Amino acid sequence: GQIINLESIVREGSLINLSVPLAVPYLDKPPTPLCFYRDWICPNRPCIIRNALQHWPALQKWSLPYFRATVGSTEVSVAVTPDGYADAVRGDRFVMPAERRLPLSFVVDVLEDRAQHPGVLYVQKQCSNLPTELAQLLPDLESHVPWASEALGKMPDAVNFWLGEAAAVTSLHKDHYENLYCVVSGEKHFLLHPPSDRPFIPYELYTPATYQLTEEGAFKVVDEEAMEKVPWIPLDPLAPDLARYPSYSQAQALRCTVQAGEILYLPALWFHHVQQSHGCIAVNFWYDMEYDFKYSYFQLLDSLTKASGLN
Repeated sequence: GQIINLESIVREGSLINLSVPLAVPYLDKPPTPLCFYRDWICPNRPCIIRNALQHWPALQKWSLPYFRATVGSTEVSVAVTPDGYADAVRGDRFVMPAERRLPLSFVVDVLEDRAQHPGVLYVQKQCSNLPTELAQLLPDLESHVPWASEALGKMPDAVNFWLGEAAAVTSLHKDHYENLYCVVSGEKHFLLHPPSDRPFIPYELYTPATYQLTEEGAFKVVDEEAMEKVPWIPLDPLAPDLARYPSYSQAQALRCTVQAGEILYLPALWFHHVQQSHGCIAVNFWYDMEYDFKYSYFQLLDSLTKASGLN
C-alpha cells in the first residue's frame, strides 16, 4: 500500500483549497456576492472589508452612554471569570464561565469604572443573544449581511452581540460556521491559524467544569459530573510552551486588527484567538458551513493527525 505523507497533505491543502495568505487582505468596499463566493468562500480565505457598515445607524449611535439610556434596564447574560478566560483550559480542567443576569446599565457602569464586580465581565452569550436579549437595538443594524447571505445561499443561523473588558480573551478554537464579524466601536485583535495547521495545534481531553461565584465574591471551580470530557486546545498562542508543544513552531499564525466599521470574514474551521480594546462593541453573523470537500479534507487531516500521534 501507499504510505500517506501527512506533510504533503498539509502542503497541498495549504496551496489548493485552504490557501493561506501571508497577511489578511483588505477590501476597500463590500464585494459582489459572486466575487465574495469566488475569491473568498471557495478558497476558504479570510479578508477584512472596509466601508461595509456605514449605512448602519449603530455605527454612529452605539456607545456606552447610548446603551445606558436606551437599554440600560434590560437584563443580559454576562460571562464572569476570574481572569477573563471563558471556555478555556485552566490546569487540568476545561472551565466555562459563571453566568450572571445583569442589567446592561450595570455592565456599562463596570466598564466606565462607576461600579465594581468580582472578576472580568463579558457579554458574549452566543445563540443569537442580540435578537433574544437586546431586540430594542435591532433597528440600528441590518438583520444579515446581504452580499454574504446571497453568496452563501442562506440567512444567518445566529446574530450575536459582544461587549466586554479588555481583559476578556477568547481562547484558541475553531467553529463550524462562516463568520462575518462586525466591529461597531473599538477594535478586536485576532490571531488566526488556517485549518491546514491542525497537525501543529495540540488538543487534549479535559474534564469540563464551571466557575461559581460565592457570596464573598470568590471563584471556585465545580466539575460538571454529567458531561463527557471536552477536547480543547491547551496552548496559549501568545506565549506558546514550545518545550511542551514543539510542533506548534511549524504553524503559521496570522494577526490582524479589525477596527470600527470593518467586517472580518472568518471562514469556517479557521482557528482563532481574540482580544479586544476596553468596551469594544461588536456584532457577528454565523452562517452554517457547507459540509463539502473542504470539511472532508479537514476531517481527513484531523484523523491522520490523531493516527500519527502528533497530538
